[in-house]
Amino acid sequence: MSYAVKEIFLTLQGEGVHAGRRAVFLRFSGCNLWTGREEDRASAICQFCDTDFVGMDGENGGRYDAEALAAKVAALWGDGTENRYVVITGGEPMLQVDDAIVDALHAQAFQIAIESNGTIEVHPGIDWVCISPKAGSDVIHRRGDELKLVWPQPASNIDAMEQWQFAHFLIQPMDAGDLGVNAANVAEATRFVMERPKWRLSLQNHKILGLP
Repeated sequence: MSYAVKEIFLTLQGEGVHAGRRAVFLRFSGCNLWTGREEDRASAICQFCDTDFVGMDGENGGRYDAEALAAKVAALWGDGTENRYVVITGGEPMLQVDDAIVDALHAQAFQIAIESNGTIEVHPGIDWVCISPKAGSDVIHRRGDELKLVWPQPASNIDAMEQWQFAHFLIQPMDAGDLGVNAANVAEATRFVMERPKWRLSLQNHKILGLP
């Protein structure tokens, strides 16, 4: 298997339960809800994506086999194997994730997290599953550690989502600005949490801090 990788970089996790945690981000190319081309955005299922996942021209981007990819992730982490954490993301990473890359990253002592739209069943070897559903898509993976709903998505069935099997339910204001903060969306998400205490507010702290 040759994996198409957009970029790999060391940073802090900016969102969700693990916000502030040191992490290597492994971003795979490609998505099944949008081509990534601006001319296709209006007709895409996911129209608000703020991520460049097209091609393999980002930092450390390219094609890798499983062992080489895991070795690159380990090299970016640096010395020591304690508390190693890698976030596999995209695009939609489950278009490429398989046994080989999961086994290779585990062999390098990484805890593996994934951020997925949930339209493809997540690999059972993933240690931390974050699903970010997109209104209009068919979410089949309805269990895991985090459900992260970008808001507003008016067509979302919140009552149905609250029956899904997740440990944490997060609402995240949609990005709309250089710092990743939009006052109206933050206010709306805050009101949402006040009305639905099962949920917690998640902000894109990496954008506020100027991190990748």
